Amino acid sequence: MKRMRLFFVLLVVSALAAQEKVDLSVAHRIKAEAIENSKVMDHVFYLADVYGPRLTGSPGFNAAAGWVVKQAGQWGLENVKREKWGPFGRSWALTRYSGNMLEPQPAPIVGFPLPWTQSTGGAVSGEAVYAELPVTTDAALDQAIAKLKGTLKGRIVLLDPQQEIAMQTTPPGRRHTDADLTALLAAPEPRPGPARAGGGPPQAGGPQAARNRTARRAEFLKEEGALLVLTPGARGQWGVIVATSAGSREIKDEPPLPTVAIAAEQYNRIQRLIAKKVPVRLEFNVEARLLEDTTDSFNVIAEIPGGRKRDEVVMIGAHLDSWTGGTGAADNAAGCAIMMEAMRILKTLDLRMDRTVRMALWSAEEQGLLGSRAYVTEHFADRATMAVKPAHARLSGYFNVDNGSGKLRGVYLQGNDMIRPVFEAWIEPFKDMGLTTLSIRSTGSTDHASFDAVGLPGFQFIQDPLEYSTRTHHANADVYERVQQGDLIQASMVVAWFAYNAATRPDLLPRKPMPKPQPAR
Repeated sequence: MKRMRLFFVLLVVSALAAQEKVDLSVAHRIKAEAIENSKVMDHVFYLADVYGPRLTGSPGFNAAAGWVVKQAGQWGLENVKREKWGPFGRSWALTRYSGNMLEPQPAPIVGFPLPWTQSTGGAVSGEAVYAELPVTTDAALDQAIAKLKGTLKGRIVLLDPQQEIAMQTTPPGRRHTDADLTALLAAPEPRPGPARAGGGPPQAGGPQAARNRTARRAEFLKEEGALLVLTPGARGQWGVIVATSAGSREIKDEPPLPTVAIAAEQYNRIQRLIAKKVPVRLEFNVEARLLEDTTDSFNVIAEIPGGRKRDEVVMIGAHLDSWTGGTGAADNAAGCAIMMEAMRILKTLDLRMDRTVRMALWSAEEQGLLGSRAYVTEHFADRATMAVKPAHARLSGYFNVDNGSGKLRGVYLQGNDMIRPVFEAWIEPFKDMGLTTLSIRSTGSTDHASFDAVGLPGFQFIQDPLEYSTRTHHANADVYERVQQGDLIQASMVVAWFAYNAATRPDLLPRKPMPKPQPAR
Protein backbone atom coordinates (compact mmCIF):
# COMPACT_ATOMS: atom_id res chain seq x y z
CA MET A 1 0.00 0.00 0.00
CA LYS A 2 2.86 2.41 0.82
CA ARG A 3 4.39 1.76 -2.58
CA MET A 4 1.04 2.34 -4.26
CA ARG A 5 0.56 5.65 -2.43
CA LEU A 6 4.10 6.78 -3.31
CA PHE A 7 3.53 5.81 -6.95
CA PHE A 8 0.28 7.80 -6.99
CA VAL A 9 1.95 10.90 -5.47
CA LEU A 10 4.78 10.73 -8.00
CA LEU A 11 2.25 10.30 -10.80
CA VAL A 12 0.35 13.43 -9.70
CA VAL A 13 3.55 15.46 -9.30
CA SER A 14 4.76 14.33 -12.72
CA ALA A 15 1.46 15.36 -14.28
CA LEU A 16 1.60 18.78 -12.65
CA ALA A 17 5.25 19.22 -13.62
CA ALA A 18 4.34 18.49 -17.22
CA GLN A 19 2.14 21.59 -17.14
CA GLU A 20 5.13 23.78 -16.20
CA LYS A 21 6.62 24.88 -19.51
CA VAL A 22 10.41 25.20 -19.80
CA ASP A 23 12.51 26.28 -22.77
CA LEU A 24 15.23 23.67 -23.18
CA SER A 25 17.02 25.78 -25.78
CA VAL A 26 17.64 28.38 -23.05
CA ALA A 27 18.90 25.66 -20.70
CA HIS A 28 21.37 24.64 -23.43
CA ARG A 29 22.57 28.22 -23.93
CA ILE A 30 23.03 28.78 -20.19
CA LYS A 31 25.04 25.56 -19.86
CA ALA A 32 27.25 26.45 -22.82
CA GLU A 33 28.02 29.97 -21.55
CA ALA A 34 28.66 28.75 -18.00
CA ILE A 35 31.06 26.02 -19.12
CA GLU A 36 32.83 27.63 -22.07
CA ASN A 37 33.26 31.18 -20.74
CA SER A 38 33.17 30.79 -16.97
CA LYS A 39 34.45 33.69 -14.88
CA VAL A 40 33.32 32.26 -11.55
CA MET A 41 36.81 31.54 -10.19
CA ASP A 42 37.89 35.06 -11.13
CA HIS A 43 35.10 36.33 -8.91
CA VAL A 44 36.29 34.09 -6.05
CA PHE A 45 39.87 35.31 -6.55
CA TYR A 46 38.97 38.96 -6.12
CA LEU A 47 36.50 38.45 -3.28
CA ALA A 48 38.78 36.12 -1.30
CA ASP A 49 42.43 36.59 -2.29
CA VAL A 50 42.33 40.32 -2.99
CA TYR A 51 39.70 41.64 -0.57
CA GLY A 52 39.19 38.91 2.03
CA PRO A 53 38.44 38.65 4.86
CA ARG A 54 35.32 40.81 4.74
CA LEU A 55 33.97 41.62 8.19
CA THR A 56 30.99 43.95 7.77
CA GLY A 57 32.14 47.57 7.74
CA SER A 58 35.82 46.71 7.45
CA PRO A 59 38.09 48.02 4.69
CA GLY A 60 38.06 44.56 3.10
CA PHE A 61 34.27 44.43 2.98
CA ASN A 62 33.98 47.95 1.61
CA ALA A 63 36.61 47.30 -1.08
CA ALA A 64 34.94 44.03 -2.09
CA ALA A 65 31.60 45.81 -2.39
CA GLY A 66 33.20 48.49 -4.54
CA TRP A 67 34.65 45.85 -6.84
CA VAL A 68 31.24 44.15 -7.20
CA VAL A 69 29.62 47.47 -8.07
CA LYS A 70 32.30 48.13 -10.69
CA GLN A 71 31.92 44.68 -12.25
CA ALA A 72 28.14 44.90 -12.33
CA GLY A 73 28.36 48.24 -14.09
CA GLN A 74 30.81 46.89 -16.66
CA TRP A 75 28.43 44.03 -17.47
CA GLY A 76 25.62 46.49 -18.08
CA LEU A 77 23.54 45.66 -15.02
CA GLU A 78 21.25 48.48 -13.90
CA ASN A 79 20.25 50.13 -10.63
CA VAL A 80 23.62 49.10 -9.21
CA LYS A 81 24.01 50.56 -5.72
CA ARG A 82 25.10 50.21 -2.15
CA GLU A 83 21.83 50.31 -0.25
CA LYS A 84 22.35 51.50 3.32
CA TRP A 85 20.77 50.09 6.44
CA GLY A 86 21.61 50.45 10.08
CA PRO A 87 22.77 51.02 12.61
CA PHE A 88 25.16 48.09 12.53
CA GLY A 89 27.69 49.31 15.09
CA ARG A 90 31.45 49.36 15.07
CA SER A 91 33.60 47.33 12.74
CA TRP A 92 37.12 45.99 13.28
CA ALA A 93 40.19 45.38 11.16
CA LEU A 94 43.44 43.54 11.80
CA THR A 95 46.71 45.23 10.83
CA ARG A 96 49.36 42.88 12.19
CA TYR A 97 49.68 39.66 14.19
CA SER A 98 52.57 37.55 15.44
CA GLY A 99 52.76 34.94 18.16
CA ASN A 100 55.69 32.97 19.56
CA MET A 101 56.57 30.60 22.34
CA LEU A 102 59.77 31.82 23.97
CA GLU A 103 60.14 29.19 26.70
CA PRO A 104 60.67 26.30 27.24
CA GLN A 105 61.50 26.13 23.49
CA PRO A 106 61.08 28.77 20.78
CA ALA A 107 58.23 28.07 18.35
CA PRO A 108 55.88 30.16 16.19
CA ILE A 109 52.23 30.08 17.26
CA VAL A 110 49.64 29.70 14.49
CA GLY A 111 46.55 31.72 15.21
CA PHE A 112 44.50 34.84 14.56
CA PRO A 113 43.12 37.64 16.76
CA LEU A 114 39.35 37.70 17.22
CA PRO A 115 37.22 40.65 16.05
CA TRP A 116 36.33 43.50 18.37
CA THR A 117 39.16 42.76 20.81
CA GLN A 118 41.89 45.26 21.65
CA SER A 119 45.46 45.60 20.40
CA THR A 120 48.45 44.74 22.57
CA GLY A 121 50.12 48.11 21.92
CA GLY A 122 53.27 46.47 20.60
CA ALA A 123 54.92 43.15 21.42
CA VAL A 124 54.10 41.86 24.90
CA SER A 125 55.42 38.78 26.67
CA GLY A 126 54.37 36.99 29.80
CA GLU A 127 53.92 33.67 31.54
CA ALA A 128 50.99 31.53 30.41
CA VAL A 129 48.48 30.49 33.09
CA TYR A 130 45.26 28.51 33.07
CA ALA A 131 42.43 30.44 34.73
CA GLU A 132 39.24 28.45 35.15
CA LEU A 133 36.46 31.05 35.09
CA PRO A 134 33.16 29.26 34.34
CA VAL A 135 30.20 31.35 33.19
CA THR A 136 27.56 28.67 33.82
CA THR A 137 26.26 30.29 37.04
CA ASP A 138 26.85 33.47 39.02
CA ALA A 139 27.99 31.46 42.04
CA ALA A 140 30.59 29.49 40.05
CA LEU A 141 32.01 32.67 38.55
CA ASP A 142 32.06 34.44 41.95
CA GLN A 143 33.98 31.56 43.47
CA ALA A 144 36.52 31.44 40.65
CA ILE A 145 37.09 35.21 40.74
CA ALA A 146 37.72 35.13 44.49
CA LYS A 147 40.27 32.34 44.01
CA LEU A 148 42.16 34.02 41.13
CA LYS A 149 42.09 37.63 42.32
CA GLY A 150 45.59 39.12 42.39
CA THR A 151 47.23 36.30 40.39
CA LEU A 152 46.86 37.33 36.73
CA LYS A 153 48.76 40.61 36.38
CA GLY A 154 51.15 40.47 33.41
CA ARG A 155 50.00 36.96 32.51
CA ILE A 156 48.72 35.44 29.26
CA VAL A 157 45.52 33.64 30.20
CA LEU A 158 44.09 30.36 28.91
CA LEU A 159 40.40 30.05 29.78
CA ASP A 160 39.57 26.64 28.27
CA PRO A 161 40.72 23.18 29.39
CA GLN A 162 42.72 20.88 27.13
CA GLN A 163 40.88 19.91 23.97
CA GLU A 164 40.15 16.31 23.08
CA ILE A 165 41.68 15.57 19.67
CA ALA A 166 40.87 12.11 18.39
CA MET A 167 42.59 10.37 15.50
CA GLN A 168 40.79 11.18 12.27
CA THR A 169 39.20 8.00 10.89
CA THR A 170 36.73 9.50 8.40
CA PRO A 171 37.44 11.65 5.35
CA PRO A 172 37.18 15.40 6.09
CA GLY A 173 35.49 15.97 2.74
CA ARG A 174 32.53 14.16 1.23
CA ARG A 175 29.68 14.46 -1.23
CA HIS A 176 26.05 13.53 -0.71
CA THR A 177 25.43 9.86 -1.41
CA ASP A 178 22.24 8.49 -2.94
CA ALA A 179 21.25 7.40 0.56
CA ASP A 180 21.74 10.95 1.89
CA LEU A 181 19.53 12.43 -0.81
CA THR A 182 16.89 9.74 -0.39
CA ALA A 183 16.73 10.54 3.33
CA LEU A 184 16.13 14.22 2.48
CA LEU A 185 13.08 13.22 0.43
CA ALA A 186 11.26 12.14 3.58
CA ALA A 187 9.34 14.78 5.52
CA PRO A 188 10.61 15.40 9.05
CA GLU A 189 8.91 13.68 11.96
CA PRO A 190 5.92 15.81 13.03
CA ARG A 191 6.61 17.65 16.28
CA PRO A 192 3.83 19.83 17.72
CA GLY A 193 4.75 23.13 19.35
CA PRO A 194 7.79 25.39 18.86
CA ALA A 195 11.20 23.86 18.28
CA ARG A 196 13.43 23.71 21.34
CA ALA A 197 17.03 24.79 21.24
CA GLY A 198 19.59 22.35 22.58
CA GLY A 199 23.26 21.68 22.87
CA GLY A 200 25.95 23.11 25.09
CA PRO A 201 26.12 23.25 28.89
CA PRO A 202 23.10 24.61 30.73
CA GLN A 203 23.32 28.37 31.35
CA ALA A 204 21.57 29.58 34.51
CA GLY A 205 19.24 32.50 33.84
CA GLY A 206 19.19 32.05 30.07
CA PRO A 207 21.35 33.43 27.25
CA GLN A 208 21.33 37.07 28.43
CA ALA A 209 22.52 36.08 31.90
CA ALA A 210 25.30 34.01 30.34
CA ARG A 211 26.32 37.00 28.19
CA ASN A 212 26.40 39.18 31.29
CA ARG A 213 28.68 36.71 33.04
CA THR A 214 30.95 36.54 30.00
CA ALA A 215 31.21 40.34 30.02
CA ARG A 216 31.93 40.31 33.76
CA ARG A 217 34.70 37.74 33.24
CA ALA A 218 36.25 39.91 30.52
CA GLU A 219 36.13 42.96 32.81
CA PHE A 220 37.75 41.00 35.65
CA LEU A 221 40.66 39.98 33.40
CA LYS A 222 41.21 43.62 32.40
CA GLU A 223 41.01 44.85 35.99
CA GLU A 224 43.55 42.22 37.06
CA GLY A 225 46.04 43.41 34.43
CA ALA A 226 46.17 40.27 32.26
CA LEU A 227 47.95 40.83 28.95
CA LEU A 228 46.07 38.64 26.51
CA VAL A 229 43.61 35.74 26.29
CA LEU A 230 44.21 32.53 24.35
CA THR A 231 41.44 30.25 23.11
CA PRO A 232 41.67 26.98 21.16
CA GLY A 233 40.12 26.64 17.74
CA ALA A 234 36.93 24.63 17.78
CA ARG A 235 36.84 21.33 15.85
CA GLY A 236 40.61 21.50 16.27
CA GLN A 237 42.81 19.09 14.34
CA TRP A 238 45.43 19.36 11.65
CA GLY A 239 45.97 23.00 12.54
CA VAL A 240 42.44 24.04 11.57
CA ILE A 241 41.28 26.91 13.79
CA VAL A 242 37.54 27.63 13.97
CA ALA A 243 36.58 30.84 15.75
CA THR A 244 34.45 33.93 15.20
CA SER A 245 34.55 36.86 17.64
CA ALA A 246 35.28 37.67 21.26
CA GLY A 247 33.94 41.20 21.49
CA SER A 248 30.91 43.25 20.53
CA ARG A 249 29.97 45.44 17.58
CA GLU A 250 27.98 47.60 20.01
CA ILE A 251 29.82 50.89 20.55
CA LYS A 252 28.51 51.09 24.12
CA ASP A 253 30.33 47.86 25.02
CA GLU A 254 33.91 48.05 26.22
CA PRO A 255 36.23 45.98 23.99
CA PRO A 256 37.84 43.05 25.82
CA LEU A 257 41.53 42.20 26.08
CA PRO A 258 43.29 41.10 22.90
CA THR A 259 42.08 37.55 22.30
CA VAL A 260 43.81 35.10 19.97
CA ALA A 261 42.48 31.75 18.74
CA ILE A 262 45.30 29.28 18.17
CA ALA A 263 45.64 25.74 16.84
CA ALA A 264 44.23 23.27 19.37
CA GLU A 265 47.37 21.14 19.15
CA GLN A 266 49.51 24.10 20.25
CA TYR A 267 46.97 25.10 22.88
CA ASN A 268 47.10 21.60 24.35
CA ARG A 269 50.90 21.66 24.46
CA ILE A 270 50.81 24.86 26.49
CA GLN A 271 48.20 23.37 28.82
CA ARG A 272 50.25 20.21 29.37
CA LEU A 273 53.33 22.25 30.23
CA ILE A 274 51.33 24.36 32.70
CA ALA A 275 49.87 21.21 34.28
CA LYS A 276 53.40 19.81 34.81
CA LYS A 277 54.51 23.16 36.28
CA VAL A 278 56.96 23.82 33.45
CA PRO A 279 57.11 27.62 32.97
CA VAL A 280 55.75 28.75 29.60
CA ARG A 281 56.62 32.20 28.32
CA LEU A 282 54.80 33.56 25.27
CA GLU A 283 55.06 36.68 23.15
CA PHE A 284 52.34 38.29 21.05
CA ASN A 285 51.92 41.38 18.94
CA VAL A 286 48.34 42.26 17.94
CA GLU A 287 47.69 45.45 16.03
CA ALA A 288 44.01 46.01 15.24
CA ARG A 289 41.63 48.91 14.73
CA LEU A 290 38.19 49.38 16.23
CA LEU A 291 36.27 51.25 13.53
CA GLU A 292 33.63 53.45 15.12
CA ASP A 293 33.49 56.21 12.51
CA THR A 294 30.44 54.65 10.84
CA THR A 295 27.61 52.69 12.41
CA ASP A 296 25.67 51.96 9.21
CA SER A 297 26.27 49.21 6.69
CA PHE A 298 24.92 48.44 3.22
CA ASN A 299 23.87 45.65 0.90
CA VAL A 300 25.00 45.57 -2.74
CA ILE A 301 22.13 45.54 -5.25
CA ALA A 302 22.14 45.11 -9.05
CA GLU A 303 19.41 44.34 -11.57
CA ILE A 304 18.53 43.13 -15.03
CA PRO A 305 15.28 45.01 -15.71
CA GLY A 306 12.38 42.95 -16.95
CA GLY A 307 9.98 43.56 -19.81
CA ARG A 308 6.20 43.71 -19.59
CA LYS A 309 6.17 42.72 -15.88
CA ARG A 310 9.23 44.69 -14.80
CA ASP A 311 7.57 45.76 -11.54
CA GLU A 312 7.56 42.11 -10.47
CA VAL A 313 10.89 40.87 -9.16
CA VAL A 314 12.89 37.66 -8.85
CA MET A 315 15.77 37.86 -6.37
CA ILE A 316 18.98 35.85 -6.02
CA GLY A 317 21.56 36.42 -3.32
CA ALA A 318 24.35 35.42 -0.97
CA HIS A 319 26.16 37.11 1.90
CA LEU A 320 29.23 39.18 1.13
CA ASP A 321 30.56 39.45 4.67
CA SER A 322 32.79 36.86 6.36
CA TRP A 323 34.63 36.13 9.57
CA THR A 324 38.34 36.84 9.75
CA GLY A 325 40.23 33.58 10.26
CA GLY A 326 40.64 32.84 6.54
CA THR A 327 39.70 34.86 3.48
CA GLY A 328 36.00 33.93 3.45
CA ALA A 329 36.31 31.87 0.26
CA ALA A 330 33.81 29.05 0.91
CA ASP A 331 31.80 31.18 3.36
CA ASN A 332 30.71 32.98 1.32
CA ALA A 333 32.73 34.31 -1.60
CA ALA A 334 31.62 31.09 -3.31
CA GLY A 335 27.92 32.00 -3.03
CA CYS A 336 28.57 35.59 -4.14
CA ALA A 337 30.63 34.37 -7.11
CA ILE A 338 27.76 32.06 -8.13
CA MET A 339 25.27 34.94 -8.01
CA MET A 340 27.56 37.28 -9.94
CA GLU A 341 28.21 34.62 -12.56
CA ALA A 342 24.49 33.88 -12.90
CA MET A 343 23.84 37.57 -13.55
CA ARG A 344 26.72 37.74 -16.03
CA ILE A 345 25.35 34.71 -17.91
CA LEU A 346 21.82 36.12 -18.12
CA LYS A 347 23.08 39.50 -19.27
CA THR A 348 25.60 38.06 -21.76
CA LEU A 349 22.95 35.88 -23.38
CA ASP A 350 20.59 38.88 -23.53
CA LEU A 351 17.68 36.69 -22.52
CA ARG A 352 14.27 38.30 -22.66
CA MET A 353 12.66 38.11 -19.23
CA ASP A 354 9.29 39.54 -18.24
CA ARG A 355 10.24 40.17 -14.61
CA THR A 356 13.21 42.03 -13.20
CA VAL A 357 16.01 39.84 -11.83
CA ARG A 358 17.68 41.46 -8.83
CA MET A 359 20.91 40.32 -7.16
CA ALA A 360 21.55 41.18 -3.51
CA LEU A 361 24.86 40.56 -1.75
CA TRP A 362 24.16 40.91 1.94
CA SER A 363 26.13 42.36 4.83
CA ALA A 364 26.14 41.19 8.46
CA GLU A 365 24.77 37.72 7.78
CA GLU A 366 27.34 36.42 10.27
CA GLN A 367 25.89 38.63 13.00
CA GLY A 368 22.36 37.26 12.56
CA LEU A 369 21.10 37.86 8.99
CA LEU A 370 21.03 41.59 9.77
CA GLY A 371 21.46 42.89 6.22
CA SER A 372 18.78 40.73 4.61
CA ARG A 373 16.38 41.26 7.52
CA ALA A 374 16.78 45.03 7.22
CA TYR A 375 16.16 44.83 3.46
CA VAL A 376 13.04 42.67 3.84
CA THR A 377 11.67 45.00 6.52
CA GLU A 378 12.32 48.07 4.38
CA HIS A 379 10.89 46.69 1.13
CA PHE A 380 8.44 43.88 1.90
CA ALA A 381 7.16 43.40 5.45
CA ASP A 382 7.94 43.84 9.12
CA ARG A 383 8.07 40.39 10.71
CA ALA A 384 7.11 41.83 14.10
CA THR A 385 3.70 42.97 12.83
CA MET A 386 3.42 41.26 9.42
CA ALA A 387 2.28 44.58 8.00
CA VAL A 388 3.10 44.20 4.31
CA LYS A 389 4.23 46.79 1.77
CA PRO A 390 3.10 46.91 -1.88
CA ALA A 391 6.33 45.23 -3.13
CA HIS A 392 5.47 42.14 -1.05
CA ALA A 393 2.85 41.15 -3.64
CA ARG A 394 5.30 41.65 -6.50
CA LEU A 395 8.19 39.41 -5.39
CA SER A 396 8.06 36.04 -7.10
CA GLY A 397 10.80 34.36 -5.07
CA TYR A 398 14.30 34.52 -3.62
CA PHE A 399 17.09 31.95 -4.18
CA ASN A 400 20.13 31.75 -1.89
CA VAL A 401 23.48 29.92 -1.77
CA ASP A 402 25.41 29.76 1.49
CA ASN A 403 26.69 26.30 2.41
CA GLY A 404 30.18 26.33 0.90
CA SER A 405 31.25 25.61 -2.64
CA GLY A 406 29.63 22.21 -3.13
CA LYS A 407 27.62 21.20 -6.17
CA LEU A 408 23.90 21.99 -5.99
CA ARG A 409 21.93 18.77 -5.47
CA GLY A 410 18.41 20.11 -5.03
CA VAL A 411 16.29 22.59 -3.11
CA TYR A 412 14.82 22.80 0.38
CA LEU A 413 11.14 23.60 -0.23
CA GLN A 414 10.60 25.18 3.23
CA GLY A 415 7.36 23.27 3.66
CA ASN A 416 5.92 24.74 0.43
CA ASP A 417 4.10 21.79 -1.19
CA MET A 418 2.75 23.98 -3.97
CA ILE A 419 6.22 24.69 -5.36
CA ARG A 420 7.18 21.04 -5.88
CA PRO A 421 5.66 20.50 -9.36
CA VAL A 422 7.21 23.79 -10.53
CA PHE A 423 10.71 22.85 -9.41
CA GLU A 424 10.27 19.28 -10.71
CA ALA A 425 10.08 20.69 -14.22
CA TRP A 426 12.98 23.07 -13.61
CA ILE A 427 15.44 20.46 -12.31
CA GLU A 428 14.75 17.94 -15.09
CA PRO A 429 17.40 19.30 -17.56
CA PHE A 430 20.01 19.27 -14.77
CA LYS A 431 19.43 15.85 -13.23
CA ASP A 432 22.40 14.44 -15.14
CA MET A 433 24.50 17.10 -13.36
CA GLY A 434 23.38 15.95 -9.92
CA LEU A 435 20.42 18.28 -9.32
CA THR A 436 17.85 15.67 -8.33
CA THR A 437 16.34 16.28 -4.90
CA LEU A 438 13.40 18.37 -3.72
CA SER A 439 13.09 18.16 0.05
CA ILE A 440 9.97 19.41 1.78
CA ARG A 441 12.16 20.15 4.79
CA SER A 442 13.09 23.62 5.96
CA THR A 443 16.61 24.84 6.57
CA GLY A 444 17.61 28.05 8.30
CA SER A 445 20.50 30.17 9.52
CA THR A 446 21.03 31.98 6.26
CA ASP A 447 19.46 34.84 4.32
CA HIS A 448 16.55 33.03 2.63
CA ALA A 449 15.07 32.75 6.12
CA SER A 450 14.51 36.52 6.20
CA PHE A 451 12.15 36.16 3.22
CA ASP A 452 10.46 32.98 4.42
CA ALA A 453 9.74 34.63 7.78
CA VAL A 454 7.37 37.13 6.14
CA GLY A 455 5.58 34.68 3.85
CA LEU A 456 7.72 35.19 0.76
CA PRO A 457 9.00 32.19 -1.24
CA GLY A 458 12.63 32.00 -0.08
CA PHE A 459 14.78 28.98 -0.88
CA GLN A 460 18.22 27.61 -0.07
CA PHE A 461 19.80 24.99 -2.34
CA ILE A 462 20.92 21.59 -1.09
CA GLN A 463 24.69 21.37 -1.59
CA ASP A 464 27.37 18.73 -1.36
CA PRO A 465 29.01 19.31 2.03
CA LEU A 466 32.64 18.85 0.89
CA GLU A 467 34.82 20.09 3.80
CA TYR A 468 32.43 22.79 4.97
CA SER A 469 31.68 21.42 8.43
CA THR A 470 35.12 19.95 9.01
CA ARG A 471 37.71 22.43 7.72
CA THR A 472 36.34 25.60 6.16
CA HIS A 473 33.29 26.97 7.99
CA HIS A 474 34.48 29.96 10.08
CA ALA A 475 38.03 28.60 9.95
CA ASN A 476 41.53 29.71 8.97
CA ALA A 477 41.28 27.08 6.22
CA ASP A 478 38.46 28.97 4.50
CA VAL A 479 40.63 29.95 1.54
CA TYR A 480 40.65 29.82 -2.27
CA GLU A 481 42.10 26.28 -2.45
CA ARG A 482 39.04 24.85 -0.67
CA VAL A 483 36.67 26.08 -3.41
CA GLN A 484 35.83 23.60 -6.19
CA GLN A 485 35.71 25.13 -9.66
CA GLY A 486 33.51 22.51 -11.35
CA ASP A 487 30.94 22.73 -8.58
CA LEU A 488 30.72 26.52 -8.84
CA ILE A 489 30.26 26.32 -12.61
CA GLN A 490 27.38 23.87 -12.15
CA ALA A 491 25.85 26.06 -9.43
CA SER A 492 26.06 29.23 -11.50
CA MET A 493 24.17 27.66 -14.39
CA VAL A 494 21.52 26.25 -12.04
CA VAL A 495 20.94 29.64 -10.38
CA ALA A 496 20.78 31.39 -13.76
CA TRP A 497 18.24 28.78 -14.96
CA PHE A 498 16.06 29.12 -11.85
CA ALA A 499 16.13 32.92 -12.08
CA TYR A 500 15.23 32.79 -15.78
CA ASN A 501 12.28 30.46 -15.25
CA ALA A 502 10.95 32.46 -12.30
CA ALA A 503 11.23 35.62 -14.41
CA THR A 504 9.40 34.20 -17.43
CA ARG A 505 6.67 31.86 -16.12
CA PRO A 506 3.13 33.25 -16.48
CA ASP A 507 2.45 33.45 -12.74
CA LEU A 508 4.35 34.34 -9.61
CA LEU A 509 5.65 31.39 -7.61
CA PRO A 510 3.05 29.87 -5.25
CA ARG A 511 3.23 30.92 -1.61
CA LYS A 512 2.53 29.46 1.78
CA PRO A 513 -0.05 31.22 4.00
CA MET A 514 1.16 34.39 5.70
CA PRO A 515 2.80 33.58 9.06
CA LYS A 516 1.79 35.11 12.35
CA PRO A 517 3.65 38.19 13.64
CA GLN A 518 6.98 37.46 15.30
CA PRO A 519 7.70 40.19 17.85
CA ALA A 520 11.38 40.77 18.61
CA ARG A 521 12.71 38.79 21.56
